[in-house]
Amino acid sequence: MNNRMAKVSFGSGSRAVGILLVVTALATGCSTSAQPQAAAAVQPQNKPVKVAAIVQQSMGDPKEQIADVSAAVQIDVIPKADGQVLEVLKKKGELVNQGDVIVRLDARDARLQMQKGEQSLKGAEETLRKSIEDQNNSRVDLQSSLVKANEQLSNVEKDYNKARNDYEAGTVTKRQVDQAETLVTNARLDVQSVQNKLDALDKTNPIASQESQVATARLSVEDAANTVANYEIKAPITGVLTDLTAEVGMNMSRSGKIGQIQQLDPLKIKADLTESAVKLVNNKQELTFYSADNPSNKKTAKVTYLANQMNSNKAYSIELDMSNPDGSIKPGSRVQLQLTSPQEEMGLAVPSLSIVREGNEAFVFILNGDQVEKRAVKIGRVKDAFQEVLDGVKAGESVVVSGQHQLKNGQKVEVAK
Repeated sequence: MNNRMAKVSFGSGSRAVGILLVVTALATGCSTSAQPQAAAAVQPQNKPVKVAAIVQQSMGDPKEQIADVSAAVQIDVIPKADGQVLEVLKKKGELVNQGDVIVRLDARDARLQMQKGEQSLKGAEETLRKSIEDQNNSRVDLQSSLVKANEQLSNVEKDYNKARNDYEAGTVTKRQVDQAETLVTNARLDVQSVQNKLDALDKTNPIASQESQVATARLSVEDAANTVANYEIKAPITGVLTDLTAEVGMNMSRSGKIGQIQQLDPLKIKADLTESAVKLVNNKQELTFYSADNPSNKKTAKVTYLANQMNSNKAYSIELDMSNPDGSIKPGSRVQLQLTSPQEEMGLAVPSLSIVREGNEAFVFILNGDQVEKRAVKIGRVKDAFQEVLDGVKAGESVVVSGQHQLKNGQKVEVAK
């Protein structure tokens, strides 16, 4: 081509233009014929991408619900006697133990009645003592008389037998035998008489009435003592004393409530749940809770009741029992009840920028060897720069996080270092 161009002469202007067009056409033809050879020499390259591993991540804090704390057992403090308040020994809000005296009433009249009963009991006991002593003495005397009567009977029986023998021998008269026999009969009557008195003494028990009087007097004293004890108003259980209304000088009635004691251990946690919240706790045996002023001190409570029907508040009631041995949580306070655990808030997550959206659908590109696989995914919660994937990927797989918008399914890629 250079040789032909070298032979061209530039005579006139028009001729020069024609020659220039010829030269340009030749040059263009040479250039076009060289392009396929250059393109064939260039080899296609894999698309460079960056990837990240799909792992379990926390997608949020546990779901929580405010709950009320109340005493599992609460008992009203009601006087058992009428009287004027002499002393108030406990304060509202104070911890009391079972049996502690809270209020002391004026019990002078009751003590007077108890003293009278004690005097009556003392007199009845003295009468009984004397009756028992007299009965014992009578029994001893009768037993002694019985012994003597038996001895006398034995003696006259011997005399009677001797008299009969002597009569047969002719040494005594028939009258003497009859006299001896009469003495035996009388002696036997004496023995029977003493024995009858002994039997009557044991059978009739003359001190029974005195024993009954003593028992009645003793019951009266015990009743009076109980009445006196009722003038001390005591704590029926161990717990916190609330709503105490008694003041010195007030008149208390046995029909009126003066306060309430709420037991500190165990306590009950109560809350109203929405329908969606019920699904979170259904079939759970216990839940975690904590006090707002000490969130690091988490404890567990046992679920004792979960309603399957709405209450008047259009909610589902839940109740839990919690132990409170140190009394750190008070009835009437509130706690945060965790409906889910940190483990339940874990989920598979990918960087939000790795998701490719096409209309209402979401996709990610998963690295499979040196190729990518386009997958449809179901996405869930968002936390920071990550989005939860509910379906479509597995833990440990690698997702493309850069250049994914220019990729196609099955396209070969090269992972950038």
